[in-house]
Amino acid sequence: MRRGTRGAVLAAAAAAVAALLLGVGHERHFVFDAPGMQEVARAAVAEGAGDAAKTVGATLRLMRARYPGWVEDEPRWMFNNAGGAMGAMLVLHCSLSEYVIIFGTPIGTEGHTGRFAITDDYFTILHGEQWAYEAGGLEKEIYRPGDQHHLPRGVAKGYKMPDGGCWALEYARGNIPAMLPFGFADGLSSTLDLPTIVATVKASAVSMFRNTLKGKI
Repeated sequence: MRRGTRGAVLAAAAAAVAALLLGVGHERHFVFDAPGMQEVARAAVAEGAGDAAKTVGATLRLMRARYPGWVEDEPRWMFNNAGGAMGAMLVLHCSLSEYVIIFGTPIGTEGHTGRFAITDDYFTILHGEQWAYEAGGLEKEIYRPGDQHHLPRGVAKGYKMPDGGCWALEYARGNIPAMLPFGFADGLSSTLDLPTIVATVKASAVSMFRNTLKGKI
């Protein structure tokens, strides 16, 4: 195992252990909220009027206005591979109990959502559509701009962003480090894209550190 990859694994493991020991993921730890995410997304969708770039730009501005001091000033785009799906993301916030990203792709992708026992995930569509289904679901669920797809704790689905592309504001709340094995598995076992692994660890760790200094678990 390469030194950089080994470091990423150790950092993820250390964060997961710390989070479990601290018992993160309680209501008192949260500064964001799912209804607020949907309000921001709907306002950005209206402002963007079908233009993905304008909608994403409006989302960033509205998030900073609604949650001052909790959104990263200069997030950078990076790839994200998880559950067999590939997209690009901006890390807007990462702490032990919450993360907020913009995730999507202009060309479409599909994969597994992940199954998270102690984390809720809210996926609010900004542009395009997301399709999903649970095992046994014979008809697809369709989520359009402004819709919020809630993945409750312990639930997993198959999902697809169709070929026309899709962008979403994703918010997870609970024990965030417990999600890290899913987030890094594809990079460590399949793509072996070390620069992306390092960029992801750096963005997440820096945001976590900044927020911890503010007293945010």
